[in-house]
Amino acid sequence: MQKVAISIGDINGIGLEIALKSHKDVKKICKPIYCINKTMLYWGAAYLGLDVPDDFKFKECGDSFEITPGISTKEAGKLSYESFKSAIKLAKRKEVKGVVTLPINKESWKKANVPYIGHTDMLGSDTIMMLGCEKMFVILFTHHIALRDVPGKIKKDALVNFFKKVAKSLKAKKIGVLGLNPHAGDNGLMGDEEKAIKKAIKKVNKELNSQQFIGPMVPDTAFIQNFTYFIAMYHDQGLAPLKALYFEESINVTLNAKILRTSVDHGTAFDIAYKDKNPSNKSYINAIKYLLSL
Repeated sequence: MQKVAISIGDINGIGLEIALKSHKDVKKICKPIYCINKTMLYWGAAYLGLDVPDDFKFKECGDSFEITPGISTKEAGKLSYESFKSAIKLAKRKEVKGVVTLPINKESWKKANVPYIGHTDMLGSDTIMMLGCEKMFVILFTHHIALRDVPGKIKKDALVNFFKKVAKSLKAKKIGVLGLNPHAGDNGLMGDEEKAIKKAIKKVNKELNSQQFIGPMVPDTAFIQNFTYFIAMYHDQGLAPLKALYFEESINVTLNAKILRTSVDHGTAFDIAYKDKNPSNKSYINAIKYLLSL
C-alpha cells in the first residue's frame, strides 16, 4: 500500500475534522502521513470531541497556539504553510507517492507573510491548475489574477507553451479550448482575443501531429458538449459551471509540477468549523484516489 502525505490545511477550518473523521476509510486505500504539530492535533481533536486514532501517523511540524475556529489568523496561516512544506519534503525525498492538501485560507497566508498566494503557486511558476472530477475537468490558463488583467495574457506564444505543457501532463484525446469573449468574439465583433487562441491551437496541433485541442469554443455552450477536458481562459469561466454541477466531488490537481499533488476543491468553511456539521469528505477521498491512480 502506498504512502501519501496529507497537508492538514488551516487549523481554524474544517481540514482537521475531515482528516480525523475520514481516517478509517483513508487507511484502507493508502498509508497516510499527516503533517501537523502534535499539540495542535490533540487540541484540535479535543475541541472537536474526537479521539486521535492510535494509527494516526503524523509528521511533526510548526508551532502551537490557541485555536480560534472560523477566524483567519497569522498563526494558523504559518502552520498550514509549514504543513505543506513538510509534505513537499516527504514527496521530494520519495518517502510518499505524493501530496494531498486540505484547504488553506489565503488571507491567513498573507497575514503570516507567506510569499505565495496558495498551494499551486508555491509549487512553481510553470505549474498548471486543473479542477474537476471524472465527469468534467477544467484547466485554467490564468487563475488568481484580476479579471481586468486576463485579456493581456491571451497571446499566441503563451498559449502554445501552455498547451504543450498540458499535452505533456495529460493523456487526453481531445481538449476543448474556450474563447474569452461572449460568443467567442463573434468574428471580432466582441473582441479579437480569439484570433490568438485560434492561431495557437492550429500551431500546437500541427506540432503534435494531432487534433487534440479544439476551439475556440463559445463559453456559454461549451459545457453541454461531449468533452471531459476544457481549458478556460480565466478562473470563474471554468469554475462556475464546474462547481454548479460537481461541487462536492471535484478535486484540484496540479499539473506540470515536480511532485504529484492533488487537493480538495473547497475552502476552509470557517462558518461551520468545529460546529459538528459533518462536512463532506467526497472531495478529499476523490483527491486521494486520483493521486493513487497517477
